[in-house]
Amino acid sequence: MGGQDLALIAAAMTAGVASAAWAVRGRSSQVFGASRWRGSPARRAIALTFDDGPSEGTLDLLELLTLHQARATFFQVGVHAERHSEIARAVSQHGHEIGNHTWSHAALWLRSSAFIDGEIARAQQSLTALHGARPAWFRAPYGVRWPGLAVAQRRHNLTGVMWTAIARDWVLPAEAIVHRLRRAARNGAIFCLHDGRALNSKPDIRPTVAALRQLLPLLREQGYDLVTVSQLLCPPISPNA
Repeated sequence: MGGQDLALIAAAMTAGVASAAWAVRGRSSQVFGASRWRGSPARRAIALTFDDGPSEGTLDLLELLTLHQARATFFQVGVHAERHSEIARAVSQHGHEIGNHTWSHAALWLRSSAFIDGEIARAQQSLTALHGARPAWFRAPYGVRWPGLAVAQRRHNLTGVMWTAIARDWVLPAEAIVHRLRRAARNGAIFCLHDGRALNSKPDIRPTVAALRQLLPLLREQGYDLVTVSQLLCPPISPNA
């Protein structure tokens, strides 16, 4: 085998790895289940989403969202929702949407189909009981999809949601979060923030709260509607349309 043949094999292997990486992590990938990552560019609206909660700090976020007449989608982890059941219910009682973020925030990669389905099913059952409505949207922990997820999503009538921009609010200070999301603001964007920190039982989400305190009025001044995922992706049809 000559050098040219080896180069071709190496290139093919590199392309294969890149393709596999996109399939499991690419925001527009549909390989492992139906998924959305943005709304219509024709509508001046942004969907705010929060992962990994609820936590004690979620109440501060609810206060800010109410102040700025914003709606959001909270992808709740089943373990946290049961631990903080009153806070979990407060989210939907304030008019926000609930999404499924698995039972224990376990990474789904290298897991069996049965494990993936169990994580989703247990969270779906718990969140439905807490909120009185079945979540319609699902976000995989860390945004990583895996074989077996598509079947589980169909079984539980869930559509995956990725994001247009992620805040990295678990590591960045408030000013950096604001800068990051202001640059990403555009019609139809889906922002991913966090009102929890994976399985941390007492997370410090003060950078997220501080960032939202600055960001929400800025987005409002720019004319954005701040809406749930359903409102962004499935807007009601006007009777005059």
